[in-house]
Amino acid sequence: MLNKKVIIRGTASGVFFGTLAEKNGQEVKLTDCRRLWYWSGAASISQLAVDGVANPNECKFTVSVDEIVILDAIEIIPCTVKAVESITSTREWRI
Repeated sequence: MLNKKVIIRGTASGVFFGTLAEKNGQEVKLTDCRRLWYWSGAASISQLAVDGVANPNECKFTVSVDEIVILDAIEIIPCTVKAVESITSTREWRI
């Protein structure tokens, strides 16, 4: 899955979308990454990785960061082209 778009779930850190750059045990480095804080129109992160979101205006996906290291990854799910297009086209949630 290296260099592919994935969704990562951490035990405490949350859910992230980005390009898998490195993996070492539970430590995962993502590039071009967004935290997926809240989504609408997908029942789970599995569906999110396959279908994307049905209600993008109701989602809370943060700004993108160049890279992030997640220390507690427990799930890595590869994303379909459909999901990548959906997630990347969802506007940034900002306050």
